[in-house]
Amino acid sequence: MRKPEFNDAGPLLEVRDLKIEGQSDDRWHDIVKGVSFDLQRGEVLGLIGESGAGKSTIGLASMGYVRAGCRIKGGSIRYRGVDLVTAGDSEKRSIWGAEVAYVAQSAAAAFNPAHRLMEQCEEPSVIHGEGNKERRLQDKIISLFKRLSLPSPETIGERYPHQLSGGQLQRVMTAMAMSCHPGLLVFDEPTTALDVTTQIEVLATIKQIVRDFGVAAIYITHDLAVVSQVADRIIVLRYGEVVEEAATTTMLTSPQAAYTRSLWAVRKLDKKEDPTSDVVLRIKNVNAGYGKALKVLNNISLDVARGRTVAIVGESGSGKSTLARTIMGLQPAFSGSLEFDGAALPLHFKKRSALLHRRIQMIYQSPDTALNPRRRVSDILSRPLKRHLGMGAEARRRRVAELMSMVELNERLLERLPSELSGGEKQRVCIARALAVEPELIICDEVTSALDQIVAEGVLKLLLRLQQQIGITYLFITHDLATVKAISDWIVVMHRGEIMEQGPKSKILTPPRHPYTELLFSSMPEMDPTWLPRVLQERQAGIANRP
Repeated sequence: MRKPEFNDAGPLLEVRDLKIEGQSDDRWHDIVKGVSFDLQRGEVLGLIGESGAGKSTIGLASMGYVRAGCRIKGGSIRYRGVDLVTAGDSEKRSIWGAEVAYVAQSAAAAFNPAHRLMEQCEEPSVIHGEGNKERRLQDKIISLFKRLSLPSPETIGERYPHQLSGGQLQRVMTAMAMSCHPGLLVFDEPTTALDVTTQIEVLATIKQIVRDFGVAAIYITHDLAVVSQVADRIIVLRYGEVVEEAATTTMLTSPQAAYTRSLWAVRKLDKKEDPTSDVVLRIKNVNAGYGKALKVLNNISLDVARGRTVAIVGESGSGKSTLARTIMGLQPAFSGSLEFDGAALPLHFKKRSALLHRRIQMIYQSPDTALNPRRRVSDILSRPLKRHLGMGAEARRRRVAELMSMVELNERLLERLPSELSGGEKQRVCIARALAVEPELIICDEVTSALDQIVAEGVLKLLLRLQQQIGITYLFITHDLATVKAISDWIVVMHRGEIMEQGPKSKILTPPRHPYTELLFSSMPEMDPTWLPRVLQERQAGIANRP
């Protein structure tokens, strides 16, 4: 790899009149339309905007990289004086990982499932010639694990990606990005998959990394409260263009553009609580886990009312997703029982009838891993119709068109691959697939966590409309407490595999609450740059004052 000659006279990163095109439908389309900005050492720039605004495309281009199907049409990108648009492949390879690093949105899709985490975290250092002393390299990675508040930092590197929760995996990815101490970090929704309590620690760590190592960062997010905690300056994007740019405090207190003000106003959904005694799913004294030694769920009992929404909340590793897998029969319970519509529900999915598989569906957290990347949308939606309902080709075509209408997607997307869809469009395809066989219960596992606020609000409104129209029951797993308020009738708070508290939404959202529930709600970021240091200081003082 040929190393470029750097010039540190100006800003760390200079982007001028950047134009990027993307190819779809055999044509090139403008997706970034003349974006310019500077980034100084030690500065954090926040990029916000709805799905398709060009945030991730600009973040990747800042490293001199464009995804397949995209190309840089014009402009310049200078990192330490080196133009990454004209730099050769060898020069860029010497920069990637060492000088600039990327923390992706989907940690599950970014790791190799066949290799241990320590091996993957060491790889950037090995590639760039820092791997001569293995013990010293491992000590450096373990130190980063500690700073990112990962459990068992000395041994967690020996695990495989599937053995960690989504939030833990995201923090490991941040450690991997920091392993070579780069000058520029691009964070693409790094806390999207994290619960609010873990999010505080990661945000504090990101601020500490920027301060201690003097690195610059681009922070891409759809969460305005989160970006206000870390960014010095914010750029609002829409349709690949800059709508507004200002210092964070100025942007929060007096946004100038009407579009920016609309972003500030979203997420005000609040479903009216609707209790009922008609139970469709009953979970009684369920214990479950992995293998014989690792117990995750401890004596879980819960009733899910027909046509209503039960929200399961809790931090990363609390057992929320394990509970979902247990209900689906993918992770059979050690003991306890499940009842569906008054009849025993076999604990293992292989012992369930085809009708039961139809009646209970699941929408997974990451559409990137849930959708077959080689199948077009039409094939993805047709398959369950043929398999479960035995529909012929013409009947399938009509039903697929109906499903696309139900989830408010244009039929022209049917011939596209998942990679050609936005995050919101992919999640709507997942919802359509779950609806295809007319289920009675849908388990939603963090289905809005990867979506920007405007798109997430649209998906929540869609789910609520479908519930009102066809009476679907939802078990909604989330760490986003604003989502809980928007969609739930009943709230279940989980911690370390146990239910801490459960009850109607009105009761759980109103103090006094269980201490752990109070911790969760006090961890929701506010649109105030002073919120994070204030909360950290208060909690540190609380620890110091404990008897």
